[in-house]
Amino acid sequence: MYLKYTPSGHIYISPEDDCDAVVDAMLATDYNEEFCIAVDFSPEFVSKLMEAGFLVMSANIANDDEDPYYITLPKLHLSRSALFFESLHIKKSIRRFLNNYELRPDAEFDRIIDRCVEKHGDEWLTPPLVDCIKKIRSFHEGDEDTRRIAPASNARPFSFALYRDGKLAAGEFGVICGNVYTSYSGFYDEDNAGTAQIILAARYLQEQGFAFFDLGMPLDYKTDLGAVEISPLEFVKLFRCEKTVSLF
Repeated sequence: MYLKYTPSGHIYISPEDDCDAVVDAMLATDYNEEFCIAVDFSPEFVSKLMEAGFLVMSANIANDDEDPYYITLPKLHLSRSALFFESLHIKKSIRRFLNNYELRPDAEFDRIIDRCVEKHGDEWLTPPLVDCIKKIRSFHEGDEDTRRIAPASNARPFSFALYRDGKLAAGEFGVICGNVYTSYSGFYDEDNAGTAQIILAARYLQEQGFAFFDLGMPLDYKTDLGAVEISPLEFVKLFRCEKTVSLF
């Protein structure tokens, strides 16, 4: 396909583009940037980006004395952290804490995404992106069982909430596409809760038939849990394979 570039050298994606073809072109041309650029925040377009394997971020590029001008930043990591469930490693020091918590799939989605913004700021979780993700989620609110995280053919935002003694201790939200769950952001309010939440979420995803836990950017704590780094080509091959398998 014909690629469009911004003056900064980033690929520009518009709503009429075939997002899968954009990914193919990025891989074929050895595009050495993690980000592309777009300016559309419609739920339909952002869903297309998610379904092509992008982790969708955002930014305000206006100067401090100007009104905000937000852009979409579809990200295809140059190195991706993937947790394959058979490799999940639980340290003895954390194992004893797991029974203290209760994991609730897809509870309090709006509260969790708002807490992520509160905890980490809105540098990439900008107001229009948060609003868009909530709109995409609303498309699925009439589904038969919205609290059961199961493989889905279309992009579906979901959350994990972790409670101790009835109080929210940690949480994260992400996006399901096919048999892959991609983590976007999370928070924790007490020691060990964040790690416990990821471990219990991984166990749950495995039970529900997911192929792997996409953890996005590689970090030491993810490696400690058994995640491995894979290339963009490896990720796209896995993602597309698991996106097209039978979901029934």
